[in-house]
Amino acid sequence: MRVTNSSYYRNFTNSINDVHGRLNKSMNKVSSGKAYEKASDNPLAYYEGKKIDNQYQDTLSKLGLITNVKNRLYQQELGARSIQNRLSEAKKKIEYVRSDSNNSDMQIVQTVRDDLLQKQQSMVNDLNAQYQNNYIFGGSDTTTQPFTLSADGSTLTFFHVFPGDSDDTKMIMTLDESTGKYSFSGFNGNTLSAMDEDETLDCIVKAMRETGYMDVGYGNISEPDTLLDTNTGGLNLITGLSAGAMNAMSDDQAKDEVIKRLNNSPIALIGKAVVASDKYIGGGSREDFSSALGSVMDTMTDTEHSVSTVYSDLGNKYSLLESTEEKLTTIKLALTEQYKEKLGADPYEAITEMFSYQQSYNAALRVGSNMMSSSLFDFVK
Repeated sequence: MRVTNSSYYRNFTNSINDVHGRLNKSMNKVSSGKAYEKASDNPLAYYEGKKIDNQYQDTLSKLGLITNVKNRLYQQELGARSIQNRLSEAKKKIEYVRSDSNNSDMQIVQTVRDDLLQKQQSMVNDLNAQYQNNYIFGGSDTTTQPFTLSADGSTLTFFHVFPGDSDDTKMIMTLDESTGKYSFSGFNGNTLSAMDEDETLDCIVKAMRETGYMDVGYGNISEPDTLLDTNTGGLNLITGLSAGAMNAMSDDQAKDEVIKRLNNSPIALIGKAVVASDKYIGGGSREDFSSALGSVMDTMTDTEHSVSTVYSDLGNKYSLLESTEEKLTTIKLALTEQYKEKLGADPYEAITEMFSYQQSYNAALRVGSNMMSSSLFDFVK
């Protein structure tokens, strides 16, 4: 009697399909490294794995952000150091030309004057430095070129787009030759109207108070003050006043401190030396020239220190980021291991399982082939 019952073949087909499904599943396990294909395979493990994955993605995001911030801070460090070095070089030039043996020759005075003006312009170029097409000393506004300097070095202009404004606000600082101090004026980018001295100072203070706290794995996100402030505006740099220090002052205190610091900033001091040189070349007395340069030199020492403090602060922030980066890298590796333990397939076990199902499937195919022969009794011989 020949075996041709349809239910017999149907049962065999179901069995071989089941083996084939298990084979495919084991092959997916080997290729993906995952123990489970879907949440229903092991809901608890999947839920715990999802939490680990969320932590892992957050860690990756912070590591990527740290790399970007580190590079920006490094460029800011270079800019601060460059300004500090130029100020030190300018001080040496002023000391040189202040000597009676050197300033008797007006050609020497003119040469030093031109060199000082060049250093002043180079400082402004440092303040306009870019990283990835963003102005690193623009504060919260990284898309607007922040500074320009007039050809004679007497007028420094700061451009800044405040949040919510459609246009940049212009803050103009003009060095008065008679007093050696800045006068302030500007144009408001929000109201599109001219500003007087007080209004301009208000905007300068506002810009210098802007912070750029970032959650990069350092500090507590629920307490912003504990996070790393990655903003360093150009005016903060040349005055040595951080956003934190500015925010700790009253408005009146902040304005008074800003006026004093801007008048003694690297750009202002070199501007005063240029003005003194112009007066001397134009017929001024040697005594007035020497006295003016002496006053500038005395102030330069303190200004060098304030710029150095900003430079050191940037270096400390960079070190903090490096330390945080190391900790996050360790966390990333730990999370990877946790994920593998929770949801990962054991490679040896997965491969062994795959070969086992492969052999079972091949055997089933041979059975199916023989079933198609003339008789079951032929098959079992």
